[in-house]
Amino acid sequence: MRDIYKEIFNPEIIFEKPEALENVRVLELSNVVLGPAASDFLAEFGAEVIKVELPFIGDVMRSVTPGFFLYNNLSPGFEEQNHNKYHVAIDLRKPKGRELIYRLAKKCDVVIENFRPGTTDKWGIGYRQLSKIKPEIIYLALSGFGQWGKNALRVSYDAVAQAESGLMYLTGFPERDPIKCGVWILDFSTSITGAIAVLAALLYRSKTGKGQFIDIAQVETAIRWMDWTWVYVGLTGKNRGRCGNRDFAIVPSNVYRCKDGFVALVAFKEDEFLGLCNAMGREDLKIYLDPLERLKPENADLIDKVIADWVSKLTINELERLADEYGFVTSKVLTPEDVYMSEHFRERKTVWIFEDHLYGELAEVQGVKLSETPGRIKWVARPVGFDNDFVFVKLLGLSKEEIAELEKEGVIGKWGDAKGTQPPDDWDGKKGLFF
Repeated sequence: MRDIYKEIFNPEIIFEKPEALENVRVLELSNVVLGPAASDFLAEFGAEVIKVELPFIGDVMRSVTPGFFLYNNLSPGFEEQNHNKYHVAIDLRKPKGRELIYRLAKKCDVVIENFRPGTTDKWGIGYRQLSKIKPEIIYLALSGFGQWGKNALRVSYDAVAQAESGLMYLTGFPERDPIKCGVWILDFSTSITGAIAVLAALLYRSKTGKGQFIDIAQVETAIRWMDWTWVYVGLTGKNRGRCGNRDFAIVPSNVYRCKDGFVALVAFKEDEFLGLCNAMGREDLKIYLDPLERLKPENADLIDKVIADWVSKLTINELERLADEYGFVTSKVLTPEDVYMSEHFRERKTVWIFEDHLYGELAEVQGVKLSETPGRIKWVARPVGFDNDFVFVKLLGLSKEEIAELEKEGVIGKWGDAKGTQPPDDWDGKKGLFF
């Protein structure tokens, strides 16, 4: 049976299959991660995304990279949320720049922006203006705190949203400082939420012909994703604190130190806990088969200590063999390199080597697996304004003379001198161009 699914999701035939969002066009007026990641998800399912950046400068993420590491003038911090997009550079502050946005919006189904609330309206390119030009437009506004309210005009970054939502307060160990998640978790999760909202709006429009405005707040996404926190606080009046790697609602569920590394271990269901007791040779713990009985603080502490002492005497391989034999769940805490080299993930092409026609070989994460309309990566990212000619000629019908005049006036442009905005140093002036 597994071989059937392996064949269905064979990465070698992805590009022979249709795309779910073919003929959906998105105008992206956003930068950093929150916003670009939303349109990236849509682009991987076939949406035609036109990303607008400022001439010469581009998206600020072009210079955000670990240790200022650039690969062929490409920032890893920028590349990951800008797949499959057409990159144009327009100065939105200029009247002729706004006119180009109006013309592009008429050709698009969706607009995505992440400016501070009110900014695009002030520039004359917000929902109020664009919905008059195209009433059926779907307009996604992503921000830290939403389009109205006391904090609406505050700037947010991932760390700020983790702090403001209460998520950071819950992360870490008791009696120690709160800890920020090690990745930009709220930038990406909020972008996924926004992309789902766009899909719902597209479905609604297909039934009614009506567009709509979508207000997604990064902090509210975190609040929504904090599992049972709000029900618990509302019913008990008690605050939820930090519990380290333990789980307040599942015992045992923790990270333990083996002789040669760390493992996550969970034995929630009765049969899993029974198997764990048998593996440890602890008949006395079988009185805690009921998951609710295990949640009593004194019982949870006892069980956790017994497991920690037992695991500390085993290697990771020994523990994993026992887990397979007795039916509880465990996994080594993998490094990113472990994941990259994993036989399982390599077989599934989860992380794989992608050959980009402009930047060359890059390790990439494969698109979402749908049997008929799988997500896919067609190219990684582009230099600033790389697709100006293609978009302005193909979509807007501008002549070469009109494009040259707009460039002369500073309305449109391409990359500047800054690293991260340019093509690879060995670019021949043709490779990667669509036009």
